[in-house]
Amino acid sequence: VQLQASGGGLVQAGGSLRLSCAASGRTFSSYSMGWFRQTPGKERKFVAAITPRAIYTYYTDSVKGRFTISRDNDENTVYLQMNNLKPEDTAVYYCAADFGATLKFIAGEYDYWGQGTLVTVSS
Repeated sequence: VQLQASGGGLVQAGGSLRLSCAASGRTFSSYSMGWFRQTPGKERKFVAAITPRAIYTYYTDSVKGRFTISRDNDENTVYLQMNNLKPEDTAVYYCAADFGATLKFIAGEYDYWGQGTLVTVSS
């Protein structure tokens, strides 16, 4: 599976962005998908995850109520809608894929990664 993340950019605090992650391959619907973010000098941190059929989702506490993960298996794409953005959301955001239906929250448990897209939130 190859992943291509896009949609990052510069936005003011309180604004919104939608990240997209397009996947290659015919088995996208067999993968749980996750979004992580990373700031310079720090480890990659979990943001959100979604099971293959979008039955379950999970979010880190700091984004609950503001971010929404979704997917379109016909389009082989997973999304991260980010609302009410805060300066502390500034990071490079990565999408990741893990084969199977179990939600994973640790970066090392994901099999495939996109290249990252930068989100900058100004105060």
